[in-house]
Amino acid sequence: MLETTDRRPAGQGPRAALRRPRVGHIDFLNCLPLFWGLARTGNLLDLDLRKDSPERLSDALVSGELDIGPISVMEYLRNADDLVVLPDIAVGADGPVMSCLLVSKVPLKELDGVPVACTTTSRTSVRLAELLLAESVGVRPEYFSCPPDLPTMMSGAPAAVVIGDAALRASLLEAGTLGLEVHDLGQMWQEWTGLPFVFAVFAARRDFLARNDVLVREVHAGFLASRELFLAEIDEVCTKAARWEEFDAETLKRYYLSALDFSLGERQLAGLREFARRVGGAGAGFRPDVALRLMDTGRTA
Repeated sequence: MLETTDRRPAGQGPRAALRRPRVGHIDFLNCLPLFWGLARTGNLLDLDLRKDSPERLSDALVSGELDIGPISVMEYLRNADDLVVLPDIAVGADGPVMSCLLVSKVPLKELDGVPVACTTTSRTSVRLAELLLAESVGVRPEYFSCPPDLPTMMSGAPAAVVIGDAALRASLLEAGTLGLEVHDLGQMWQEWTGLPFVFAVFAARRDFLARNDVLVREVHAGFLASRELFLAEIDEVCTKAARWEEFDAETLKRYYLSALDFSLGERQLAGLREFARRVGGAGAGFRPDVALRLMDTGRTA
């Protein structure tokens, strides 16, 4: 559990109330493992947890409404000077991710100049889709934003970018009924570059870390412990989650063990650097060689 010990010298009056760190949590199935672990270890009691979409959590961390949390890679790269990455934990994939998809009524080569509906919940997945279509497939559609409901998205376009639970529903439940091709963005990136893709990192605001170094490290340790406990109890997690979700326990287990990658090691950092190199520039709001700083070492990745 996170450390909240009173360290006042003897003889001082009542301790001033400590403010829990304001921590973000992505309200999708892909981050259920961390929530499970935080609750089971007791660390959840030490956090002021905010559950929301990736886009809104990213904005909250950048604006200072959150102290620590997951942040979309595009928004992290744009705000890298104000943030410090927590090492060894991220949300990504080294191959098919199952929950970041491009679905289409026609072959991808036929999407040049036509409308493509884009989810409003993740800027990184949309930018990845744009990059893959332009540089790997060789087409440049006309993109527009749309709420993450597949039938609505497909009513106004021959293709759509969907993420999270909506993407899982699209690939596992809806695509066959609607006659759609399903293209996994994680798999497309891995086949194109040979690298994993990181969709979100966990970061602390640099100013908060400067004032609360020990506390941030405790939150980070809590995240890592939560991930390990989830892996040890995965059958129970999936069985309980399947009671309330549209997917059975075996599907959820496959998603968590075979698709999602919660690590942030050298290969993941290489994938993150490669994405920054390919999309960075004046229009992106960050340099292609933007410095990635990790909390433990302060080194430039």
